[in-house]
Amino acid sequence: MSMQLSSPAFNNGERIPDRYTKAGTNDQPELIIAGVPEEAQELAVICHDPDAPMPNGFTHWLVYGIPAGTEQIPMNAENQFRPGTNDFGDIGWGGPLPPEGHGPHHYYFWLYALDQPVSGMPDRETFLRDYGAHVIDQSRIIGVYER
Repeated sequence: MSMQLSSPAFNNGERIPDRYTKAGTNDQPELIIAGVPEEAQELAVICHDPDAPMPNGFTHWLVYGIPAGTEQIPMNAENQFRPGTNDFGDIGWGGPLPPEGHGPHHYYFWLYALDQPVSGMPDRETFLRDYGAHVIDQSRIIGVYER
């Protein structure tokens, strides 16, 4: 069985409710994890918006240090793990806030199972460069939001 990621906050491909955005209360959405490979040593989550009008898109969330046996990241409980710095310059969840009138943005919530722990709190590009070869499984859900 391959790894699966879901959220009770929104279904894959559907709109992210306002409460999880910077235009709302900026609550970090709950994530449900299943099917993690037995050989995984750690999990990581990255939420990225490739539709942002920037060369590398916009990273909204990085979470490292998630034990491989984790089945849930509860709402607003990212501090149980090791949240990194998002592209807003804040540590932890930074909900969607696309430019008004820019159209729908797609928020990719990537779950990575790794064969080794992640050291520190790398940004998205550094994580993908340094740990890409250590990803043994991955899954994603996509939420959509526009203002």
